[in-house]
Amino acid sequence: MNAKIWAMVMAALTILYVLLLGDKAIILIQSGRLAGVIMGSVLIVFPMVGIFGVFVELRFGFRLEKLSKTLLTRGEYPELQLDVRPSGRPTRVSADAEFERFSKAAEANPELWSAWFSLGLAYDASGDRRRARSAMRRAIRLARANDAGAFQG
Repeated sequence: MNAKIWAMVMAALTILYVLLLGDKAIILIQSGRLAGVIMGSVLIVFPMVGIFGVFVELRFGFRLEKLSKTLLTRGEYPELQLDVRPSGRPTRVSADAEFERFSKAAEANPELWSAWFSLGLAYDASGDRRRARSAMRRAIRLARANDAGAFQG
């Protein structure tokens, strides 16, 4: 929940930035000077790229949240059996063992979104965020294509 709040705060701050500097950007562009046009364009384009990035991340998060709720409702949310350090992070050995288990399940059921969701959790536990996000994106694609009930509610 904390990450969702921070994402919303960042989206609001980016929109506020665009609104507050939008008139300055227009004034710079209307100046007709090359430097003014470039600076005004940058004041408009960069925040728009930021807004797009925030939108993509929020959409990703909301879709994952729906998949999580679907698995919880169905009683199928994956249980990772991890030994944890005092810091709360899983030990490498237990994370690797869980990764192996969920990796085999995803290989055996490549069209099952819940297998890819579980693999994403295992990647995350192993500390591989890039592959975790990739597996979660695949889970979202498969759920949207093959399981209409996963995105209801």
